[in-house]
Amino acid sequence: MKKIISYLAFTALMILAVTGCSKTEKDVVNDFRIKRGTNLSHWLSQSEERGEARRTHIQEDDFERLEQLGFDFVRIPIDEVQFWDEEGNKLPEAWELLTQALDWSVKHHLRAIVDLHIIRSHYFNAVNEGGKDANTLFTSEKAQQDLINLWYQLSEVLKGYSNDSVAYEFMNEPVAEKHEQWNQLVAKVHAALRKVEPQRTLVIGSNLWQGYQTIKYLRIPENDKNIVISFHYYNPMILTHYGAWWTPLAKYKGKVNYPGILISKEDFEAAPDSIKPELEPYLTQEWNIDKIRADFKDAIEAAKKYNVQLFCGEWGVYEPVDRDLAYAWTKDMLTVFDEFNIAWTTWCYDADFGFWDQQKNDYKDKPLVDLLMASKGLESEEPKE
Repeated sequence: MKKIISYLAFTALMILAVTGCSKTEKDVVNDFRIKRGTNLSHWLSQSEERGEARRTHIQEDDFERLEQLGFDFVRIPIDEVQFWDEEGNKLPEAWELLTQALDWSVKHHLRAIVDLHIIRSHYFNAVNEGGKDANTLFTSEKAQQDLINLWYQLSEVLKGYSNDSVAYEFMNEPVAEKHEQWNQLVAKVHAALRKVEPQRTLVIGSNLWQGYQTIKYLRIPENDKNIVISFHYYNPMILTHYGAWWTPLAKYKGKVNYPGILISKEDFEAAPDSIKPELEPYLTQEWNIDKIRADFKDAIEAAKKYNVQLFCGEWGVYEPVDRDLAYAWTKDMLTVFDEFNIAWTTWCYDADFGFWDQQKNDYKDKPLVDLLMASKGLESEEPKE
């Protein structure tokens, strides 16, 4: 009898030892480490290209180039309209292009974030294009379930990729009337995705265009270390978007300075009256590296609070902007990114904020690339404890 009791006790202790020391799948922290990247924009998102033009827009040599330059990851924006028709049927070619891109990413040692950029129930720029009422996502249970269903289908195709190499950003630049609406949707989509992929890294941004100002209101699920907090930064817009036709500030034709006070009183007075209210802040606020640090403070604190990675998913300067100003701002941005170990993807690779010209198969802005690659990469990071 004693032998039986001893055997049972020994067995129980062994079970406790094994279960006590093992981790569940959701407790494992991925090796999805990122630092320097770029957006492959205006390809599977925000583009009317189809057929041969879309198939040849991004090729393997683009991934090879990014690897050789020293980038370690890419963000790949995708749109619902390119992947599903209005009846919800898959459009095969876009899916093939996405998986091919991810295969090339793996081959060329680039991690990838698949970013669901625009969906039919939510477009981040609708409020600026007169279509505010088209954003039904935050008021429709059906629209929210549709978003989850899109990700179930994406997961079914993408789940074979390593958790260390591919992450999901389940929506770009949310524009909810109330911050809590976005927080509730985050919780809902997170719970749904965790049922099918307990360990996949999820990228979650802040409300109102992923703004740094609202990241303090963002609430993400606690005790999930496979989350990356994301924000976007294009400030000061008068500099980064100077001359951009789609912005109200496109009417401004005066001079811009950086660093320092961005516009003079003389240029302000000469500007059209219709844009003066938007120009006024640039008359008094000094913009420099300290302003950038101050703007990033809430994002840095949020990442520390949740003990997760911080990622600036979009930042960059419109191509026509004076290059000396663009480089000065870029250098300050990179300095702050490196100081606080913030990962980043430039906006973008080959479009109107980019550094590569696909038509000419050559650099549009090699000095910008050199500046980006002078920043800290993954090889410079301290090993995790």
